[in-house]
Amino acid sequence: MKKKFKLSFTILMLSICTSASADMPFPIPAIPQLNAESYILMDAKSGEILAEYNAEQQRDPASLTKMMTSYVVGQALHSGRIKNDDMVVVSKDAWATGNPVLKGSSLMFLEVGKTVSVSDLNKGIIIQSGNDACIAMAEHIAGSQGAFVNLMNDYAKKIGLEHTHFETVHGLDAPGQYTTAKDMVLLGRALIRDLPDEYAIYKEKEFTYNLSKPQLNRNGLLWDTTLNVDGIKTGHTQAAGYNLVASAVEGNTRLISAVLGGRTYKGREEESKKLLVWGFRFFETANPIKANMPLFTESIWYGDENKIQLGSIDGAYVTVPKGRSADLQIKYVIDNYIYAPIMKGRTVGKIQFLLDGKVINEQPLVALQNVAETGFFGSVWDWIELQFVKIFN
Repeated sequence: MKKKFKLSFTILMLSICTSASADMPFPIPAIPQLNAESYILMDAKSGEILAEYNAEQQRDPASLTKMMTSYVVGQALHSGRIKNDDMVVVSKDAWATGNPVLKGSSLMFLEVGKTVSVSDLNKGIIIQSGNDACIAMAEHIAGSQGAFVNLMNDYAKKIGLEHTHFETVHGLDAPGQYTTAKDMVLLGRALIRDLPDEYAIYKEKEFTYNLSKPQLNRNGLLWDTTLNVDGIKTGHTQAAGYNLVASAVEGNTRLISAVLGGRTYKGREEESKKLLVWGFRFFETANPIKANMPLFTESIWYGDENKIQLGSIDGAYVTVPKGRSADLQIKYVIDNYIYAPIMKGRTVGKIQFLLDGKVINEQPLVALQNVAETGFFGSVWDWIELQFVKIFN
């Protein structure tokens, strides 16, 4: 005879809060005041916003646009559509000194009719912020700048950039082109998460092409020895002001900041550093649940198994005050009785993360295995037993 157990709302104590940590938490000070039009700070792993100001205000992206150009390039490389050693012929539109649109802007200094590798063009986009490199790469991947811009906007929707629209492949000011600080940290997070090989280029400090000396990466925080910054991108036009999306790692924590509408070239770095330092001083990322790790076992009805393992497919990350990771508690709640058939990954409830008795984060609780439906007699027996459970539960 199959034995079933009633639904349980079980609390798993990862550790017991000490009286000192519970009664005397170290205070988190207010966000430092920044000299910028818009800014935001995100925990890249948990997705939690730690600080923001005018984060959804529409702004001109300037060369932050190249993050999306790079994302499309990275996806094309990842899918095998293009290869790093492909050779690209430079068109007149991508000619550094022949296209008046590019005059006075940041360039890789491509020459019309010459060939250049995809690998060099990609570095020219990311490290040198070459507007000409963006045009050459766009034409190589999509056939035209317009078709490539359509790809950029398609990917923006897939990533969830709700307040962003691109009109150019390089970010020079154009009517109808806009973004927000929040969308830019989401784009940075997507780059880091989806395209690690592409993102690895962002930490390179210099690149030389067609010049006697190397051009330096414009992200000055890469040279800051007090932070482990490994990206991401600067941008500047008259309309945009000085922009910088930056990311840094400390221990298990990765933060992404976006400062838009900064006042000066160095000022955007100083303001970004304030955000990152504040974030690392007072927050950390906990990883209480590993991917595909069975957390709980619950009864399943009408299945060829009596029990089903529950947890998280991708694991879980939660942002907590510095030093409080060990104090997290986990509680799970089942939405309803669980019935077969069921597929791995199906949501059956939610996982709640508590600190000092308060829920600070919720994430889906999912099935970690497939369970097929049982036969006729098993279903009849389960139905009878389930009626008793419902009466006495």
